[in-house]
Amino acid sequence: MRLPPSGTVQVGPAGTRLQSQGGFGSSGGIRPFQLQNWKQKVIRTKKAEFTRTAERLRNQVIIIEKDKHNHFYNQKSDFRIEHSMLEELENKLINSRKTERAKIQQQLAKIHNNVKTLQHQLKDVKPTPDFVEKLREMMEEIENAINTFKEEQRLIYEELIKEEKTTNNELTAISRKIDTWTLGSPETEKTSRASSGRVPGDRATAGTLPEEVVDFEKFLQQTGGRQGGWDDYDHQSFVRVRSKHKGRPSFVGEALEHLPGRTQEEVQQHEKWYQRFLALEARKKESIQNWKTKKQQKKEEIFKLKEKADNVPVFFHDKEDDSQKQKEEKRKKQKLAVGAWKKQKSVELSMKCASQLKEEEEEEKKQQKERQRQLKLKLLLESYTRQKKEQEAFLRLEKERREKAEKAEKRKTAADEISRFQERDLQKLELKILDRQAKEDEKVEKQRRLAQLKQKVENRVGRDPSRLYKPTKGWEERTKKTGPAGCGPLQHIPHRAVPTWRQGL
Repeated sequence: MRLPPSGTVQVGPAGTRLQSQGGFGSSGGIRPFQLQNWKQKVIRTKKAEFTRTAERLRNQVIIIEKDKHNHFYNQKSDFRIEHSMLEELENKLINSRKTERAKIQQQLAKIHNNVKTLQHQLKDVKPTPDFVEKLREMMEEIENAINTFKEEQRLIYEELIKEEKTTNNELTAISRKIDTWTLGSPETEKTSRASSGRVPGDRATAGTLPEEVVDFEKFLQQTGGRQGGWDDYDHQSFVRVRSKHKGRPSFVGEALEHLPGRTQEEVQQHEKWYQRFLALEARKKESIQNWKTKKQQKKEEIFKLKEKADNVPVFFHDKEDDSQKQKEEKRKKQKLAVGAWKKQKSVELSMKCASQLKEEEEEEKKQQKERQRQLKLKLLLESYTRQKKEQEAFLRLEKERREKAEKAEKRKTAADEISRFQERDLQKLELKILDRQAKEDEKVEKQRRLAQLKQKVENRVGRDPSRLYKPTKGWEERTKKTGPAGCGPLQHIPHRAVPTWRQGL
């Protein structure tokens, strides 16, 4: 049975008008068209919000650019020279980007024109060898142009990736360098004070130090200390990269990536200084070792002479001249011995100061390494904490997004189910209304047929009460062919015929 469309008007049996309830149950749920309108409204709201956000960000960019130009490029600024360099660099970058964009657009336009020409040629195909050869040449030209363009862009992208990597390394190095300054400023002041306090003693003993030690100390004083005038972070980075490459000249390129603000000439000069530093330090160590060896030999000689002096007998002379000469000689020997002892003590003191200085330098290196280790641990901890926070924020956002998606899916499912239930109820209601209407129509049709039959058949029978006592016509027909009621005795009962094969049994 075909259902009438929603909202149609039907005529009932008694002329009544039945209108299907198209909006039945709409108050209990969301209709599909209402859900569609709601989705469109949400999309329009999101678009408006995005437009407002983009407009606000664009205004902020304009304001920031304006402030930058007012502050950086102000003629009365104290840093006008540096800012003019930045302005010049920015203009160069803008011009280079414009030139690169124009070049790319020109290449793409050329490729586009070639493709259009090929398409135009393919519209009017001629099956001739010359035409096929021409198409092949055009396709090869287009393919070569595309490959050339892709190769150029690949090289440009690789160069940009290298520059980005170098910039990131420089920024990381600068950040660590600033952190090192922040953490190492008190220790640096203490070290400078201690070194300034040792200068007078070093000057006092400079005359008694070995030549190699004096040369090494002069070299350090003239070239800016044990780091060659560089700060500790740059020097340690230089030494680390140089040790990684084992002193080969190829380390300069990688060293530049870890030394922001240093040029190739500065790195090469520092390499020459470091080679000189290592050579002088090796000579100093060798000189100290030789001095220790000589000192040990002198001690052994003095000990042997003392043993011999104890074994030699003492002779007394009676003459006064001999005794006087012996006293003078003894006095001279004592004086020489005292002078040698003083000189030896001075050398020992200078060596002791040098060894103490070396120990202090080693201790300072250890402290510096410890500070660097603590700094690395701090940076690792901060990085781990930041990554953990970012991961937690990401997981939280992911959970919220998933919950929102689940809620939206549930709302959508509920809306679909409500719509389906409403349609089912509406269909059942319409079927019920149609069934009831069909029954009423059938009843009316039956009454109409009976009325028509009554109009066609007209009964005009007279009143005869005696008909009730007379037999009916059917009974008379039934008793018409019936014989007499009584019969004679039955003398012969017919039997069935006996087959021939059973006769005589």
